[in-house]
Amino acid sequence: MLRSYGSITIRDAGPEDARQLAAWWNDGSVMAHAGFPRGLGTTEEKILRLLAGDCDETGRHLMILHDGMPIGEMNYRRQDEKTCEIGIKICEPDAQNRGLGKICLSLLMDSLFHEFGYHLIRLDTNLYNLRAQHVYEQLGFVKVRVNRDSWTDQLGHLQSSVDYECSREQWNSFLK
Repeated sequence: MLRSYGSITIRDAGPEDARQLAAWWNDGSVMAHAGFPRGLGTTEEKILRLLAGDCDETGRHLMILHDGMPIGEMNYRRQDEKTCEIGIKICEPDAQNRGLGKICLSLLMDSLFHEFGYHLIRLDTNLYNLRAQHVYEQLGFVKVRVNRDSWTDQLGHLQSSVDYECSREQWNSFLK
């Protein structure tokens, strides 16, 4: 996938991105919202193997660039022929709270709905990640379920999550 809108570019993650992804995924401040306040403790080699398994038909890891610089990552994973699940992280603090996530998600959703033919996109987020929930709801995602105390983070704290879905008809693109 290669999509651009203004200063934002989304592209397939490749071997050249393994070092950056390892830095983000091992950074507890980046991964805390996902339940990994100590980071993932992964290696570039593991990430290279993960990226080697990416394929458009089943899912892919993507890099988010702003003005040519990596600021975050996204992914999608096929659930069935009409449904996929997505994730996004704007990892660089200077790029957060600037509306870039809505543009990135709009680019991804446009491709998934119109190029890949999906009819439904799912995602989940931490119950307390209100900023992300606000963005998702602006894009047309509807809260399907709250999973209270459904998993334990690295520090042994119970965490809750929210499941969201968005259909083509519900989607509100921020691409003008």
